[in-house]
Amino acid sequence: MKLWSLPIVLLAAGLAYSYWLGYTPALVAVLYLIASLIAYYLYAKDKKAAQNGTWRVPEKTLQFSALLGGWPGAIIAQQKLRHKTQKTSFRLVFFLMLGLNLGSLAWLHSPSGSQKLHSTIYNVEYWLVNQFGSNSGITIFLQLTQFRIVK
Repeated sequence: MKLWSLPIVLLAAGLAYSYWLGYTPALVAVLYLIASLIAYYLYAKDKKAAQNGTWRVPEKTLQFSALLGGWPGAIIAQQKLRHKTQKTSFRLVFFLMLGLNLGSLAWLHSPSGSQKLHSTIYNVEYWLVNQFGSNSGITIFLQLTQFRIVK
């Protein structure tokens, strides 16, 4: 295993463990996956633009994607595309965004974070059902937002 993949493996294991213990719903892992795919796309787009001399994706956008949970996809893009791996100032801010994101994830496991997560999910579920009723898309979303009940 490559050293750069270690944080991603640890995140996947941590999210699985968190779900298994009933701290977070599966939706959290799905959101990390979606954010990672978007981050990878942004890095690929920026790499292609750098090679072609066209409009680049702003570094702030790349960093923001990492902060919002796309850092696993960003790490993979950095390594596979050999993009943004040499600029020290970018890497420092990137790891700060990664740390802030993981700090937010850890906060969800605190009493106040857990309460906020539960109430937010309840409010989103309530709003979706009232807006769109019951259909297969809403049903899938509601299943993803369920917390595993630990017996």
